[in-house]
Amino acid sequence: MYRTDQADHIGQAEWLPALDITPPARQRRWTVLLRLLLLVPQFIVLALLGIVTFFAAIAAWFAALALGRLPDWAEPYLSGYVAYTTRVYASLYLLVDSYPPFSFTAPESPVQVELRPGQLNRLAVFFRFILVIPAAIVASVVTAGWQAVAFFCWLVVLILGRTPAPLFEASAAMLRYSMRLQAYFLMLASAYPKRLFGDQAAADASVGESGRLSATRPLLLATGGKVLLVIFIVLGVVSVGVSSGESGSGTNQGTTVSGS
Repeated sequence: MYRTDQADHIGQAEWLPALDITPPARQRRWTVLLRLLLLVPQFIVLALLGIVTFFAAIAAWFAALALGRLPDWAEPYLSGYVAYTTRVYASLYLLVDSYPPFSFTAPESPVQVELRPGQLNRLAVFFRFILVIPAAIVASVVTAGWQAVAFFCWLVVLILGRTPAPLFEASAAMLRYSMRLQAYFLMLASAYPKRLFGDQAAADASVGESGRLSATRPLLLATGGKVLLVIFIVLGVVSVGVSSGESGSGTNQGTTVSGS
């Protein structure tokens, strides 16, 4: 479920979109084995929705410049798109076992996104495409690092029948940051994406018998989760560097061939 009620202007810039993921006790091995195949229909729908969202975001950008907020028609669609995308990738990252529904609203899903669209700074809206670049680089690097070890993550979950706590925490942190980036880019939030390495412990946080939170709000990463997240970042930097090097090498070879 997502919220699109107008928040008070005071404190709106500091409020970050929230992500709740209730981790499964166990995961069915057959769903883990066939996870990519099962998600193919979801990715087709996401691709089609992405085309619609591209044009909707452009129209909403012009409207936000004029109104200082998202127009009424844009809020529910863009909020639903972010929530739906987050649920699909939560399944891809092996954070949940249940299949994501083909719906913008899913109150029974273990993955819940809370958004509070409100007043926007017109200057920040105008420069959105530039401001979002640093956060987009961070998200791309972390995601590339996860993809570099995706096979091993999948193999571990398949063998154990569950997602180990460090892997769950690191993957949830990556997904939450990406969700906040998407929400910021689509003008659903004024706060810049942050807290990749988790939140500070809340005084009123409900803690289970094991001493660990049962969901991701607040998202508290133990040492193992933080170390794994650092590994994702390092591997992501290496992957991006290798890809850039291969691209540059290909360009140089093409130039040489053309010159000869």
